[in-house]
Amino acid sequence: MRVVQLLMVSAVVMGLSQTLTRERIFEPLRARLGGKETWLGYLASCPYCASHTIAFILVPLTGTYAIDVVIGPGWAASLLRWFLSSILVTVIAAFLRVVFWMVDEQQALIRREKQLVERSGARPVEGAAASPNHVSV
Repeated sequence: MRVVQLLMVSAVVMGLSQTLTRERIFEPLRARLGGKETWLGYLASCPYCASHTIAFILVPLTGTYAIDVVIGPGWAASLLRWFLSSILVTVIAAFLRVVFWMVDEQQALIRREKQLVERSGARPVEGAAASPNHVSV
């Protein structure tokens, strides 16, 4: 169950950071923060950077402490446990972002091929790779 929660929180971090840094709805916020020209604007424009901040907030809210620390009880152990667990969530979110990007890019290639076919009125060659160069006339 602990691994499932870790993956789910990482997926949420990936989704929120992607939405904040790439989607049009947050474009005014990113511009107001200075875009990539300022420290805060860069933080709101970089998915990897934003995922750190989001993970630092979500890990304690969800109790997703995936890394145990053995230095004993106390505030230092709690702080280290929070920090390391948040970094782990961020790294997993980065891998999930790469998978998301690959799926999204494949979908874009398929859409471009369909648009090319629709414009030319041609049918794609049977068994051809998803490439705009493989169209029969």
